[in-house]
Amino acid sequence: MQTRDPLSEWQIKSIHHLVLKNVDNKNAGAYRQENVLIAGATHRPPNFISIPSAMNTLMAWYENAGDLHAIERAARLHIDFVGIHPFVDRNGRTSRLLMNFELIRSGYLPVIIPVENRFNYYDALDTAHTTGDYNLFIELVALLEKQALQQYLDLILAN
Repeated sequence: MQTRDPLSEWQIKSIHHLVLKNVDNKNAGAYRQENVLIAGATHRPPNFISIPSAMNTLMAWYENAGDLHAIERAARLHIDFVGIHPFVDRNGRTSRLLMNFELIRSGYLPVIIPVENRFNYYDALDTAHTTGDYNLFIELVALLEKQALQQYLDLILAN
């Protein structure tokens, strides 16, 4: 069940601006104007000239993906956003915020990627980007959501 309006591209830029504010004000909320590589990943983000088009495609997909389960939609938004890598820095943090925004908007708890899951997280992202198979990442997010819900229930039942 979705209770609020979906994200807009303007909101994504605003979220990134907050994430990068006082770290790199020049690039906060602005699409990158250079090509980048993602350390440790096989995937290469698109040329910076393609970012506006790639973001338009992502937003069109997102606006029409309401039939997907909320966890799948949130996970895919994260994967595709970070694959575009539209900003010079802090794309991972921004993508996790977007994923959690989508989860919360749909009535789920936010998920946190624990340090011990970082390798699986990066591997699942790279698999999705290089093969188009989103399943590992969606399963990881679903597992983390299940763990968050269990912790929440444990807290409620303990009181």
